[in-house]
Amino acid sequence: MHPLSTLTSAFVGLLLGGTVSFAVQDVPSIPGDDEIRQILVNRIDEQKRSVGIVVGVVEPGGRRVVAHGQLAADDPTEVDGDTVFEIGSITKVFTAILLADLAEEGEFELETPVRRLLGPDVTMPTRDGAEITLLHLTTHSSGLPRMPNNFRPADAGNPYADYTVAQLYEFLSSHELTRDIGEAVEYSNLGTGLLGHALALSQETDYESLVSERLLEPLGMSDTSITLSPSQQERLAIGHSVQLRPVANWDLPTLAGAGALRSTVNDMLTFAEANLGLGESPLQKEMTETHQARRDFPAPGMRIGLGSVIRGGHGRDLHWHNGGTGGYRSFLGFDLDAGTGVVVLSNSGDSVDDLGFHLLDSRYRLVVPPALRTAVEVDQAVYDDYAGRYRLNEDLVFTVTRQDDRLFVQLTGQPRFEVFPESETKFFLRVVDAQITFGRGDDGAVDHVVLHQNDVDQRADRLPDPE
Repeated sequence: MHPLSTLTSAFVGLLLGGTVSFAVQDVPSIPGDDEIRQILVNRIDEQKRSVGIVVGVVEPGGRRVVAHGQLAADDPTEVDGDTVFEIGSITKVFTAILLADLAEEGEFELETPVRRLLGPDVTMPTRDGAEITLLHLTTHSSGLPRMPNNFRPADAGNPYADYTVAQLYEFLSSHELTRDIGEAVEYSNLGTGLLGHALALSQETDYESLVSERLLEPLGMSDTSITLSPSQQERLAIGHSVQLRPVANWDLPTLAGAGALRSTVNDMLTFAEANLGLGESPLQKEMTETHQARRDFPAPGMRIGLGSVIRGGHGRDLHWHNGGTGGYRSFLGFDLDAGTGVVVLSNSGDSVDDLGFHLLDSRYRLVVPPALRTAVEVDQAVYDDYAGRYRLNEDLVFTVTRQDDRLFVQLTGQPRFEVFPESETKFFLRVVDAQITFGRGDDGAVDHVVLHQNDVDQRADRLPDPE
């Protein structure tokens, strides 16, 4: 979830690992264990991008697991297929299957308005008489923002922990939609969290109990849960920041359907096999329903089904979702036609999307780590000059904010990321190989910012400050 997933077209490196190019060729097979292990060794031991990574592969002939690294920077216990990780926004795929399952039973329809599940005391935002439906929530087309504006965590290290149902309802009752419902797709943790809450409410239970009863138990996924057993706690990989410092686990009591699940590679391979139809599954019809493309996604070559994203390219459709919490990154992807799937779980904040796609199809290249950059001391008073909004194109706006002695940038539809000064005017991101430079006009005022990424410079002109 960083916080949940990052899915837009401009900071494409956050999602896809930068621009990719390739020659047309036959569909490549998934690499062998030795090749995968060497990639993990390079990533962990040389590039210092994680502490422990476990890769799972499923093919028509069976499954295999390749792992390298350890539970924590100070715990040499080796990670393996039974190591527990937070899987973040991959939880959204489970929430979508829950929706399909309950709809298949006739509890409601995909187009049922959300308010019918919440009850008469909860007010949902509407626009021009239209209502937000369950389908809108799972396809991120509800018009709801990525996060509610009353989301103000007391602990940034565990940001969702103190967000309550009362706060959720307060936001819904007061929020005014800024565009028509169904008009556009904008990734929303709020929307999928609300969906999970509404589904559980309709069955008079909580999200964890609902997903366990209807999905995890029927699929035999005994190592996937929100609340950890003593055994799972012993096998839990400690999360680490991009700088490989230990960080806290995340708790999502209200928005659980957006990113609360924890799992293992072995369990996630079981989930991938069920989606691929490898063997009998009690949820095969429901999973097939979620695989159907419903809308275009706001990233090149992407569409969205129920929950999962579909990436087209090279004559293949790859169904996938990533996940990210404070100290974990995850990837689930599969090719329905080839009957292959890949799971990657890591205990650091460094994205593993490029690795997941590369293993599914080597024509998607592994990301070359960004050059090591060093932050310098600057006069932080200049941050006030930079704070503002900058239009990158018709649909995308940079928002630059100062928080105490730190500077942050946020692109439309993205979470907020800290940037670090290389000079008084040039800053860099640590989550992706991208830099920004602030520029001034003839009058000396800051009037634009330039995004440097993938050997391309994109200028964003400053918008007038709101009155």
